[in-house]
Amino acid sequence: MKNAAGAIRRATLAAARLHRNLGLQAYAEHESGRIDVFDAIARLGVPLIFKPLEGLLGSYLSDPTPGILVTTKQPLNVQRFTAAHELGHHQLRHKPSFDDETVISRTPFNLRREDDAQETEAEAFAAAFLLPRWLVGRHCERQGWDDEALHRPEIVYQLALRTGTSYTAACWTLHRYNILTPTAASQMADIEPRRIKQILLGEFRPHDDFGDVWLLTERDAGMRIEGGPSDHFVMRLPEHSAAGYLWELEEPPGDAFKVVSDGREDIDSEEIVGGPTTRRIITQSLRRHTGAVRLSERRPWQPTKPLAAFSMDYDLTGAELEGWSRAERRYRLEAA
Repeated sequence: MKNAAGAIRRATLAAARLHRNLGLQAYAEHESGRIDVFDAIARLGVPLIFKPLEGLLGSYLSDPTPGILVTTKQPLNVQRFTAAHELGHHQLRHKPSFDDETVISRTPFNLRREDDAQETEAEAFAAAFLLPRWLVGRHCERQGWDDEALHRPEIVYQLALRTGTSYTAACWTLHRYNILTPTAASQMADIEPRRIKQILLGEFRPHDDFGDVWLLTERDAGMRIEGGPSDHFVMRLPEHSAAGYLWELEEPPGDAFKVVSDGREDIDSEEIVGGPTTRRIITQSLRRHTGAVRLSERRPWQPTKPLAAFSMDYDLTGAELEGWSRAERRYRLEAA
């Protein structure tokens, strides 16, 4: 399309300006690991309402006052991208827009001649706002991912989960940052996330449809994740079982979680005999809830002396329901 580079540049600068004005970088880098678009919209004073829209993902209204509508009929990551897209319309002073599912089927930064300039700017804003380069860098630093790792679909999928964006948007944003070539981004985006989930789950197969699959290691200790009520956690932790140390859940999963697989991965023949193995525990969420995963590596006969510990907070309440966003409700309660 004509002057696509200019449209992307304007949108990217607008997203960076809003990050700066709202002070979002420090919190995203060191606390949440993601940009809270609903919180940003609430802080800007733009009304955001969730409704079961028919045929639309969302809309932006500018007259008589600005406002955003987002559907309740999509998962959280689609709601987040749609809200960021509508926020882009607002920040870039666009005309009212009614956005259907082409919002998520279009690929940011992979433009066609016939694409509308206003929609191109809003898409580029959403991708740059939810997945800025500095946030990619922060997750790569924490997880030990290099550029080669970001050519692996399962790693890009985990990046998308942690930043709360779609897998496809993550693929094309990495192309924008010159990490993936256009061909590599296209090939990766064509891979169904369901295939990636099945690989991560290994031999375990859920009886019915399932949500996202989080691959968690010791590098995720202390973090907070936001997911959905049907998500699975695949926890891979080094275990010193040869010395008698075993990982144990500190509290029973209860009715919100269940352990669906628990074992140890095969030891590489080159590893030193007696060295640590890898414990692999898969848990499945059973409902919408918040809480924490806490494990300790200890000898059963020395329960008070753990060798290591792993803890992680989570929010698996999933998609926003009809009405105000959770962030908006928090602001209204604080102001009351």
